[in-house]
Amino acid sequence: MTIATDATTRCYLDAPVERFDTGRAVLAHRRFGQGPPLLLVHGFPLHGFTWRKVLPALAERFTCHVVDLVGLGDSEWTSRNDFTWTGHAENLKALADHLKLTRYGVVAQDTGATISRCLVRIDAARIDRLVIINTEIPGHRPPWVLQYQALMQMPGTTLALRTLLRSRLYRRSAAGFGGCFTDLDLLDGAFHEAFVAPLIHSARRAEGLREYLVGLRDWSVVDAMAKWHADMRLPVLMVWGEDDPTFPVETARPMAAQFPDCRGFVTIPRTRLLPHEEQPDAVSRPVLSFLAA
Repeated sequence: MTIATDATTRCYLDAPVERFDTGRAVLAHRRFGQGPPLLLVHGFPLHGFTWRKVLPALAERFTCHVVDLVGLGDSEWTSRNDFTWTGHAENLKALADHLKLTRYGVVAQDTGATISRCLVRIDAARIDRLVIINTEIPGHRPPWVLQYQALMQMPGTTLALRTLLRSRLYRRSAAGFGGCFTDLDLLDGAFHEAFVAPLIHSARRAEGLREYLVGLRDWSVVDAMAKWHADMRLPVLMVWGEDDPTFPVETARPMAAQFPDCRGFVTIPRTRLLPHEEQPDAVSRPVLSFLAA
């Protein structure tokens, strides 16, 4: 990987990759810092590298376990892996067991935050705080996702996607990564090298993306969370990119009332789907304040 070598990138890439075999997949994860354990769960179609900009602040006070969800990043899988929302949550619970975490917090974004809410349902006794960032909303369908989930079940679509990803125009479009950043130049450089180039050059990485996306096609799980949230008694913080077209802030804000102990809905100006990438300091401050309370 020939990613630009700024300090935060070097710190992330220099961390050794630890691997945990669940029996049906191998989860890649990295650890940073010291203190109470904190699990960081990325969204689609990213991997743990997306947390690099907030890790310096979080790792000062927490032991940050940064995972690559199965199908993305450095994780591997077999045909036995369960790519559903709950299947991913079960993999994360197995990882927490392996790490011998007695109590831990979770910071998660996008599909990772929906998977993490499924994790809360099966590991509530150990998870003490939850931060969710720009994620699925009951009753809402993000643009393009349903279409891609349908297309990815057809032969030859991963090759077509790899070809499309070579086009800068496509990558900057609404059908590509256009909804990720207010500043589309951030799609170049480290972001491109870490998340896009591997999909272009590796058929296995593209197949992992397909497995991941198709595996999350049961939207009844997302809709059921309108009721599940009421059973989540742990403190929750919601952090949102103010200009996100994927999960609009005005649609997301009412979700805060579904949690019995939501400690706040923080909007990050001048950001879209990935506020932790665009404005890492503005995200780190409320997250640290919430986690340390």
